Amino acid sequence: MAFHRRRNHYYKRFRSVLPLISAVSGVLLILFGLLTFLAPAPIDTNNPHHKNLMYTANDVVEDTIGKPGEPVLHIPIKGRKDRDVWSSRNSKYFYGCSNASNKFPNADAITHPNRYLLIATSGGLNQQRTGITDAVVAARILNATLVVPKLDQKSFWKDSSDFSEIFDVDWYISSLANDVKIIKSLPRRRGKTWIPRNMRVPRKCSERCYQNRVLPVLLKRHAIQLTKFDYRLANKLDTQLQKLRCRVNYHALKFTDPILRMGEKLVHRMRMKSKHFIALHLRFEPDMLAFSGCYYGGGDKERKELGAIRKRWKTLHASNPDKERRHGKCPLTPKEVGLMLRALGYGSDVHIYVASGEVYDGEDTLAPLKALFPNFYTKETLASKEELEPFSSFSSRMAALDFIVCDESDVFVTNNNGNMAKILAGRRRYFGHKPTIRPNAKKLYRLFLNQTTMSWEAFASKMRTFQRGFMGEPKEVRPGRGEFHENPHTCICEDSEARAKKNSGPRKYGKGYDALGDDIPSDYQNVDDEPELPDPDDDGDQDGPQEKGQFNETGMDYDELTNEEPELEEILSD
Repeated sequence: MAFHRRRNHYYKRFRSVLPLISAVSGVLLILFGLLTFLAPAPIDTNNPHHKNLMYTANDVVEDTIGKPGEPVLHIPIKGRKDRDVWSSRNSKYFYGCSNASNKFPNADAITHPNRYLLIATSGGLNQQRTGITDAVVAARILNATLVVPKLDQKSFWKDSSDFSEIFDVDWYISSLANDVKIIKSLPRRRGKTWIPRNMRVPRKCSERCYQNRVLPVLLKRHAIQLTKFDYRLANKLDTQLQKLRCRVNYHALKFTDPILRMGEKLVHRMRMKSKHFIALHLRFEPDMLAFSGCYYGGGDKERKELGAIRKRWKTLHASNPDKERRHGKCPLTPKEVGLMLRALGYGSDVHIYVASGEVYDGEDTLAPLKALFPNFYTKETLASKEELEPFSSFSSRMAALDFIVCDESDVFVTNNNGNMAKILAGRRRYFGHKPTIRPNAKKLYRLFLNQTTMSWEAFASKMRTFQRGFMGEPKEVRPGRGEFHENPHTCICEDSEARAKKNSGPRKYGKGYDALGDDIPSDYQNVDDEPELPDPDDDGDQDGPQEKGQFNETGMDYDELTNEEPELEEILSD
């Protein structure tokens, strides 16, 4: 009897607390549901884009790329919100200006009969572009008729394309008709094929150099061909000749319709994926790494493979990899490029187009970059094999497609300072100072070396400091510094609104206050580490004609030099 009373007592107590237990259980289920909904999606460890990353509850991605046991960086998923990372702050105050002066005589008035200039370009597409541009100016200096330049079909790339298969030749001729007379081929002489005299001018040849060395030969022979014509014109020229350079490079050189249509299709497909995108010229191919003389931690395998490539060129000497890196001569690794961009404020959701050849060590090398930026594209992933078939057998046409996408991108990032990087940097300055990022490799060397010893906030702060002056802002590069194709300062004008803003700066800053340059002080201006070469005007060797039978500093006849091995910059720079 007592047992039944106790059981009944416990039963009543259990019934009294049952609603409380149910309520607590319900609250726990609701909390669990909320946590499940708000938590980041689980990471697929088999996905190479994600295998190096772990997400935390604070919307932070943990970069575990690196050797086991090393400290990791906690990288915010989202980009910077405190400033616009997609435009240059003061770009609206500057514009490209390359129209000829009224005092610049028409081509018909200055072109002499029986003066024909032919040009044989050298290198890849963008190196040849410098020669094509400078050829027009050289013809103008010589008062000669220019024959459409001949493209390099024998060097490293072995591309059989001629000028009209890359560029719109009729537009090239007609758009420059007031500046230089251009014809498609050399006329016949006395009913026979006219063979021009081959010669070569020194690099950075000035107006006086052309008049003293080339003009006497041209007057005698009437038709000459300048061989290996790349960077054979001085950086410093008369203002009107500089503006002519810009008219050629930025207006007269237009790709053929098939190349333009395919390039625009690639740009459209990137725009369909995202409002903004970054184009990255990665330049991490085996040949680039071999010639740079740098070492990237790949052990004996890397030394053996890249060493074998170096042996193909006799002029390459042994290098000191640590010294090269300290001096900023080594391309960043894909991982370092990714970390740089994330530190500059570009989030993991940013879409990236990568212009590159075969990357050394393939997917293993690219995996860290893809982990940091999963939205990763190339022309091969954006277009089908059938669409690329008309271009894929021709390196210059494929390079032209990359050029178009990089030019149209919101932000262009270059990993070396070769010809494509220089030409695009100049072009983007001319057409509105669109952001163009070049790694300050000399400063970033030590930052990457010490990245695991500091917080992500400290790393990102130092990155932004070191990159000031290397972001494509107006006035980053002092007038006259670097190659003219990279810094066409003569062809960039400042509008009246900008001048008014400058002149109305607070008086308390005193004379010389620059309202536009306040975020790029002179200490941060982009100044190349290498000393600038002396101007050719001061080079006595540039005086006097150079014809067959005369020799350059190697002791080789100038005609014989057309058969010499490709110069290293031909391979490195495009």
